[in-house]
Amino acid sequence: MVDLRSLEVFFWVVKLGGFGRAAERLHMTQPAVSGRISQIEERFQVRLLDRTSHRTPTPTQKGLELFAYAERMLSLHAEMVTRLTDPAAFSGVVRIGAAETLVHTLLGRLIHQLHERFPRVTPEIVVDISPNLQTLLLSGELDVALLLGPLNEPKANNVALCDYALGWVASPKLELAAEPLELEELVRWPILSYARGTQPHADIAALFRRPEFPPARIFASSSLAAVIRMAIDGIGIGVLPLAVVESHLSEGTLQLLNVKASLPALRFTASYIETPGSGLAQTVAELAGAIATP
Repeated sequence: MVDLRSLEVFFWVVKLGGFGRAAERLHMTQPAVSGRISQIEERFQVRLLDRTSHRTPTPTQKGLELFAYAERMLSLHAEMVTRLTDPAAFSGVVRIGAAETLVHTLLGRLIHQLHERFPRVTPEIVVDISPNLQTLLLSGELDVALLLGPLNEPKANNVALCDYALGWVASPKLELAAEPLELEELVRWPILSYARGTQPHADIAALFRRPEFPPARIFASSSLAAVIRMAIDGIGIGVLPLAVVESHLSEGTLQLLNVKASLPALRFTASYIETPGSGLAQTVAELAGAIATP
């Protein structure tokens, strides 16, 4: 008989494209993972993976057939456990990726609620820009990602979280006029905002990409806290979510500028990939959605 654990090991080796990644996800050693695969191959007297040196192990034709069976059996097992088990009994590690915007607004409440409802679950948090979080989620290195979404990928599920309006803000030190400002008036200062490769950065760059404008200096950073600090210090004009800088606006360390050009709001989702055993990821995503709903 081939036990369910061995099928799970084989499934994740194929899904994640390597013994090392599967071992990390399943909290096993790499030799133990390799041993499980060898046991299945010996049981059926077939080669399941092409282990050619310097290549990612790829499934053979028989390996692909077994992968389909393993996925179905693991999904059925996960469904059985979910239906028969009290959700509060969830245990284990859940790897949560979060865009920094949500670190300032939603993440703390999510972790608090997660700990209260599921005390046996241990969250591991990765904070990064949304494109990197998407890559980590698709590679299986994250279970759920709170990012700029939705994620348009096969088997991706997206739970709507919130929309955050972007605003032009600056330190009172810059002594900018109160009346509506034209974009060309802003290029005298650096524009402070999200990292290169993100959608907000692309939207900002597109606004200033006009032949009649002098080149805009966009100071990009993956740290939202750094962007806020630079704006407060009067280094330039920040393009930031108003929900994140609310306290700075009320304290007067930043002021909201009246700029004629607007930018699309940031739309966030809690996204996860539907796989066998993704029930905890789904629960976390739905909890985040419930917390974000006014």
